[in-house]
Amino acid sequence: MARFAVLGATSWGLTLAWLLNRTGNQVLVVTRSAAEADAVMRQRGLARLPELLLPEAIAVVAPPAPSEVDGVVVAVPARAVRTTLEAAAVSRQTPVLLAAKGVEAQAGRPSRLLSETLGECGWSPELVAVISGPNLAHEVVRGLPAAAVVAAWPVSGAERWQTALSGGMFRVYSSDDVAGVELAAALKNVIAIAAGAAWGLEFGANAVSMILTRGLAEMTRLGVAMGASPATFQGLAGVGDLAATCFSPLSRNRRFGERLGRGETPDSAAAAIGETIEGARTAAIALEFGARYGVELPICATVAAVVGGQQTVMEAMAKLLARPLKPEAAWPS
Repeated sequence: MARFAVLGATSWGLTLAWLLNRTGNQVLVVTRSAAEADAVMRQRGLARLPELLLPEAIAVVAPPAPSEVDGVVVAVPARAVRTTLEAAAVSRQTPVLLAAKGVEAQAGRPSRLLSETLGECGWSPELVAVISGPNLAHEVVRGLPAAAVVAAWPVSGAERWQTALSGGMFRVYSSDDVAGVELAAALKNVIAIAAGAAWGLEFGANAVSMILTRGLAEMTRLGVAMGASPATFQGLAGVGDLAATCFSPLSRNRRFGERLGRGETPDSAAAAIGETIEGARTAAIALEFGARYGVELPICATVAAVVGGQQTVMEAMAKLLARPLKPEAAWPS
């Protein structure tokens, strides 16, 4: 029996803890504080994820994390990865699975934060893996079929997590394209906001499918420019996760965009949802990547303009539709 610590009592964090426990592992969840640990213990879960009741075998504790674990899952918003790892005092020799679907302001991809920006005290790259896919927590904990992809280099680092998480109706694939899986996981949230805005404007499924398809082209172009494989964007972390977040009302990035489309301000929409909207932060950082690598990102630019208050949703949509006509191409240009 392996022993795992999950950092972050988020919906996805508790879902991953539940999955690890279900496959016969010993699991504990490390929260941000003792008060949060008490609250999760009392409810055996979260009010916003009523489908999940944590088994008694899953312990919930405050930081720091125990030193003797076989692996650590980091399931917090991307901007909190750095502070969460520092508070948990995780050994740099412990394998880490990053479940954050976003980008970190300084390092960009969260895996680079662990292996590069923490300097000599960072993790060796072979100990860092990332997970993504069409994994709406509400559906996973109901036992509905789902799949994810775990990426690590070398791929053997992914296989340990593949074995630990796979079972029942949840299937995990392995990959060696860390950059592709991370970038797809982050960028799809931006596209989902645009898709949500189309839903809010009642533009219909044709418009949402258009945004999804052209958004996938943007994701692929930028990913390839940053060293990722284009094939990754055709898989679970790319089009799979993108489809789920654009079409499912369970996606908070889609719901955020939908509220914008109905006339709410970004602040009021985010407050109503009450969870981190990764795509709202990622849009501006994606544009920085695009400028650095010479990649045009019209949908990301549109989302950034709306979130930043420079354009209304209708103005942004009209501007997208008025772009010069061109051949259809996903990548490289």
